[in-house]
Amino acid sequence: MWPRLNRCLNMRGKVMSNKNFLLGIFEDEEHLVNASKELKDKKIPIFDVYTPFPLHGLDDLLDIKRSRLPYITFIGGIIGLSVGLWFQIWTSKVSWPLNVGGKPFNSFTAFIPVAFEITVLFGALITVAAFFFRTRLFPGKAGDIPDIKITEDAFVLAVELKSSAIDPDLVSSIFSTHKAKEIKTKRGMK
Repeated sequence: MWPRLNRCLNMRGKVMSNKNFLLGIFEDEEHLVNASKELKDKKIPIFDVYTPFPLHGLDDLLDIKRSRLPYITFIGGIIGLSVGLWFQIWTSKVSWPLNVGGKPFNSFTAFIPVAFEITVLFGALITVAAFFFRTRLFPGKAGDIPDIKITEDAFVLAVELKSSAIDPDLVSSIFSTHKAKEIKTKRGMK
C-alpha cells in the first residue's frame, strides 16, 4: 500500500556512512591539545574532538563559531513576553472586564509576574526545540560515539580521511609523537 514508506523502513539501520576516520585516543588533555595544534599547523582538518569534560581554548583551536542559540532564546523570550502581555490585557479588558474599585482594566504592574514567567517558558521551550532541530536529535536516534572510552576518561581526536591529500601515516605519527594511548581507524561515523 505504501511502497515508498516500506522501502524507507526496510533501509533503516542499513545505510552506513562511507567516511573513514583515524582516531587518536589520549589519556591526558595536554597531549590532545598539543596534537590538535600540530595538526592545525600542518593544515590537516580535524573532524571532531570528544572529551569527557569541556576543554578551555579548544573551540578557538578548532575554529568553532559561536552558537546562534542565544539569539533564538532572545526571540523566544520576546514572543513569550508579547503573548503574555497580550493575553492578560485581552482577558482583563476585552474578554472578561471586571471593574474592581475603579482601577483601570490594564494594570501593567499586576501583569509583570505572569509576563515574566511566560517569557522564561517560551524562551526555554523554543531554545530546546531549536536545539533538537539543529542537532537532528529525535526520540530513538542511536548515538554514534567513536569509542566507548570517551564516556569515562579518554580524549579522542578524530581526523576524517576524506581525500588522498591527507596522509594517514603522517597523522598516525603525530598521534604517536604526542603519546596517544591508541590509534585506530573507524568507518561509518556520522
